[in-house]
Amino acid sequence: MKYFGEADYRHGQPRRAGVLLTNLGTPDEPTPAALRRYLKEFLWDPRVVEVPRPLWWLILNGVILNVRPRRSAAKYAGIWSDEGSPLLAISRRQAEGLRARLAEQAGEEVPVALGMRYGNPSIAAGLDELRRQGVRRVVVLPLYPQYSASTTGSTFDAVAAVLKGWRWVPDLQFVASYDAEPGYIEALASSVREHWEQHGRGERLVMSFHGVPKRYLLAGDPYHCLCHATGHKLAAALGLEDDQWQVTFQSRFGREEWLQPYTDKTMEALPGQGVRSVDVICPGFSADCLETIEEIGDENREIFLEAGGERFHYIPALNDRGDHLDFLATLLRPRLAPWLGDPDNRPEARAGARERALALGARQ
Repeated sequence: MKYFGEADYRHGQPRRAGVLLTNLGTPDEPTPAALRRYLKEFLWDPRVVEVPRPLWWLILNGVILNVRPRRSAAKYAGIWSDEGSPLLAISRRQAEGLRARLAEQAGEEVPVALGMRYGNPSIAAGLDELRRQGVRRVVVLPLYPQYSASTTGSTFDAVAAVLKGWRWVPDLQFVASYDAEPGYIEALASSVREHWEQHGRGERLVMSFHGVPKRYLLAGDPYHCLCHATGHKLAAALGLEDDQWQVTFQSRFGREEWLQPYTDKTMEALPGQGVRSVDVICPGFSADCLETIEEIGDENREIFLEAGGERFHYIPALNDRGDHLDFLATLLRPRLAPWLGDPDNRPEARAGARERALALGARQ
C-alpha cells in the first residue's frame, strides 16, 4: 500500500493560489563532483536522451560521466560569481520581481516558488514551499518559451511525479509555451533595439536556439516550428529583411544529426559570405547561463573572429528586465484570476470547517 506523506495542512486554512517558476537547473558548485551529480540527473532523463536505457546506462556511466564533469566544471568556474551560477541568481531575481508584480496586480500576496528541473532548488522543494504556505491552486510556469518534450514535457513529468505522493493534490494549471505571445516578442525586440542604440547594429541578427536531435522533430516534437515562429515574429517586429536575420541551433551533443543550421558552423561560414559583423540573441533562454555566456559569448565569438569576422556582439537574455517580468505577470494574470479573492477564504468561512474537523478528531 502506498504511503502518502503527512500533509502540510490545517483544517480551515485558506486555499491560496501560487506560482511554481521553473527552469533547467544548475550544479551546486563548479566542481567535477557537483557536475557529475548534475549531469547524471540531467542526462539520465529519458525525455532528454531518447535512447534505450541499458545501452544509454553503459554510455553515460562508462564514458560520459568519467570525462565530461571535469571539462564542464572548468567552464562553469569561468562564469561563477559570488551569487553562484548566473542562472540561479537570475532565476531568484525573476521570482522576486514576479512576486512583487503579482501582489500589486492581485491586491493580495501571491506566493512564487522556484524549482529547477535538475539540481537545486528542486521542483519537489518548490512545490513543498508552496504547500507550506497554504497554496492549493498552482500555476506552473516553465521558463522555456518554445515547447519541447525534452524541456517543458520533462518539467511536467517531474511535477506529476511529486504530486503523486501528495494526499491532497492541488488544482493545477500548466503553461506549455509562450513562443508567439506579443509581450514576449516585444520584450525581445526592445532588448535588441536598446542594444543597437548603445553598440550599433550588425549586418546580421542571428537568433540562436538550443538544439535537439533532428529525430525528435521527425517524431512530432513541435520545438523546431516554434523556434522559427519566434524568429519570424521577432524579425517582423524589428522590420528586418530576409537577408538581415536567421535562425540557428546550438549546443549539440553526440554524433547524430541535430537541428540545423548549427550556430558554430554558421559563425564559421558567415565571414566568407561577406558578413563581417553580427549580433547574436538567444530567444529560447529566459536567463543567461553557460550556454549563452560561455558557448555564445566566448566560443562562438572566437569562431567568428578567427574566420575573418570583425565585430561580434551577444545580446543578453531577457533575464530580470522589467518588460520581461511585466509580460510574465500578464501571462499569469488570467490563470490566477479565478482563484483570487475567494470568499471561502474569509476567516469566518474557514472557522466552521476547522471546528467540525477538530470535533471529529482531526489533529490540526
